[in-house]
Amino acid sequence: MKKLILYLALLSFVSCTTSNDNQLIIPEASITKDITIFIVNDIHGQIDNFSKVKYIIDKERDVTNVVVTSGGDLFSGNPIVDNYPEKGYPIIDVMNRVGFDISVIGNHEYDYGEVNLKNRINQANFDWVCANVDMDRSGIPQPFEYTTISVDNLRVTFLGLVETNGKEDAIIPSTHPWRVKNIIFEQPEDVVMRYSNIKDEENSDLYIALTHIGNNGVHGELGDHQLAEQFPYFDLIIGGHSHSKVNDIVNNIPIFQAGSYLTNMGKIKLTITNKHIETIEYELIDLNSRTEQDSELKEIINEYNDSPYFNEVIGFSHLNHEKSQVGCFITEALRKKMEVELTFQNTGGIRAELGHGDITTRNIFEILPFNNPMVIYKMTVSEIKSFLVGSGSGFYYSGVIFENIAGVLNVKDLDGRILSDEKVLSVGVNDYIPAVFDTYFPPNGIVMPQTDAETVISYLQEINDQVNYPDCDNYFRYN
Repeated sequence: MKKLILYLALLSFVSCTTSNDNQLIIPEASITKDITIFIVNDIHGQIDNFSKVKYIIDKERDVTNVVVTSGGDLFSGNPIVDNYPEKGYPIIDVMNRVGFDISVIGNHEYDYGEVNLKNRINQANFDWVCANVDMDRSGIPQPFEYTTISVDNLRVTFLGLVETNGKEDAIIPSTHPWRVKNIIFEQPEDVVMRYSNIKDEENSDLYIALTHIGNNGVHGELGDHQLAEQFPYFDLIIGGHSHSKVNDIVNNIPIFQAGSYLTNMGKIKLTITNKHIETIEYELIDLNSRTEQDSELKEIINEYNDSPYFNEVIGFSHLNHEKSQVGCFITEALRKKMEVELTFQNTGGIRAELGHGDITTRNIFEILPFNNPMVIYKMTVSEIKSFLVGSGSGFYYSGVIFENIAGVLNVKDLDGRILSDEKVLSVGVNDYIPAVFDTYFPPNGIVMPQTDAETVISYLQEINDQVNYPDCDNYFRYN
């Protein structure tokens, strides 16, 4: 048998001598490599399951090459992280301990402002990527446009992209416009072509788009599906922003997302032969159903969570309030605490429902995680109408009645009397709204000392600690 194998090997070797100058030509040997890529996205400060994440990843590292990735939006959503003395510190600390390799910068990475983002990037032991941002003027360390991670004998290159749909008349992500004043963004579709040959230039085994642009763009926006269709340079795409569970193939390019809030983690097992994917397996791991965890990291997470302030009971909810009902509660609480005649709340600013039972400060910070200061404006009814019509957006509100009759917008007081266009009202909003819709607001608003969440907490503590909105649906969008 050994002689037969040797004979076949020699026969194969001799058959390779095909050149005209009688030189021996040996074909390139097939090189097969294995790797497992773990993915999370849209974590929004949820740290509890990271002890399970570490346990799972450490087990996988014992048997194969591993790369750990984040699809962005690490911040905004957990009071323990968002209101830590060094904003965002706990989640970067935990990710460092897990051993993350790379994260794309998501739109909510900018929520804490430039100084905090600078500190969190410097704190991280992993790489950050984003090809369509220039942060040089801000003092924040500039992320890599792309970077190559070497694991054993494998080279994996990641290109980062972030969405830029935050403001109609500007190219910025969906974050507070006043917090990215010193940062320049380009639309992702305008930069991708610059990196079409990166796989060859980096001599990489895999070229991956690590994106925070959403799964499927609308109204001409670039999402991961459009990226695969229009720019088919990548071996696969790992995404974020849309909070989706994705396991698709578009234009022969696999696309993955793992949901949101660290309830799941994606596991991609790949076999690479001569820089091409030979086999690929995907598993979406339900972290909430797992019991094994890294005990040391769990103890650290418990220490972060052990904050009496966030467990303080400040009110009672008489029912399970859905987001529209929460919108009624929030706008009424803001109006009464600020002593204004009208309040607006952007729907995207309300991030959680409110369950039946005791209300804690943590509940309010979960509903309003962005720490936006409140501002009071004096506006005529005509200006308010222009804002609602021109913005094209929907808002929760309290203090008046909006009525659209055949395209005619009326504003009534709570007794049903139509207010004249010249009537001046005091209007309370969080400062994100005039930052996005700046053309509709006066330049001289009065900035209040409390944020939106702090104002609502004060309302519960000082005015009314009972929340009960079974039939309220104060939402208006001009159509």
